[in-house]
Amino acid sequence: MKAPASTSGRGTGATGLAGGDSNASATRITPGNALRPEDIAQEVRAGLAKPTEDVAEYALYLADDALILAQRLGHWISRAPELEEDVALGNIALDQLGHARSFLSYAGGAWNQSEDDLAYFRREPAFRSVHLVEQPNGDFAVTIARQFLLSYYQFELYRRLTASTDATLAAIAGKAVKEVDYHRDHSAQWVLRLAGGTDESSRRMIHGLRLMWPYVDELFQDDDLTIRLAEAGIAVAPSSLRPDFDRLTGDVLLQARLEAPDVPAAPGGGRHGRHSEHLGYILAEMQVLAREFPGASW
Repeated sequence: MKAPASTSGRGTGATGLAGGDSNASATRITPGNALRPEDIAQEVRAGLAKPTEDVAEYALYLADDALILAQRLGHWISRAPELEEDVALGNIALDQLGHARSFLSYAGGAWNQSEDDLAYFRREPAFRSVHLVEQPNGDFAVTIARQFLLSYYQFELYRRLTASTDATLAAIAGKAVKEVDYHRDHSAQWVLRLAGGTDESSRRMIHGLRLMWPYVDELFQDDDLTIRLAEAGIAVAPSSLRPDFDRLTGDVLLQARLEAPDVPAAPGGGRHGRHSEHLGYILAEMQVLAREFPGASW
């Protein structure tokens, strides 16, 4: 991907990834842990990093969230309310794309597929993204609400995934958590700024949270796959992240003089191919050129 756009088991982690250095990053912007998607792909081709199908499916959970979110955030470039936000949201989108590329490169090793194969040539039911990342951008406050919820979730997820017994997942998470820590701070500062600004900005922030909050529960739903892998020390049980998420987001909302919305939870089902009506449009946008020009190098 060159441009934005069954049984429990442990994958063979990449412990000596080629080509890394202490200043490298998947996006070439945020210094990280030297783990690039190209390094992972090379290790997969060499047979040094081989995930089981369970591990690969779990990697798709994380990859698809990041991939679809990157696509959503990319729409703000040249449309954000400040020039600095064009750059900030663009960089966050690139970070998310880097995470997606890493997880897709690793997952593809289970099925002899490349990151491009998985990004561009799966049908909608094969995607594993949660409904929250699929939601339309709305106005800026709606996007900030979505980003606030996702960044706090991703930070806790990646922080704990650094202890995974799968060395490749742990290495990807080790780099991603440093980047998501910035995403978390960025979104929290905007929540405070909008909530404490004008009556209109506060109204929009409250509205954004109400629109996005129904999709929070899906982030923390365990399933057979995550339970198996968590018991093996490979994955993180989503439900275990909820207490810290509630506490930390609650701290920000308290400071902003806001409350968590009391709204019914949406059904969810994205982890198992049951998606919102919005995903098809995103995939069509991502895949049209790839399907029109197969084999092209973007």
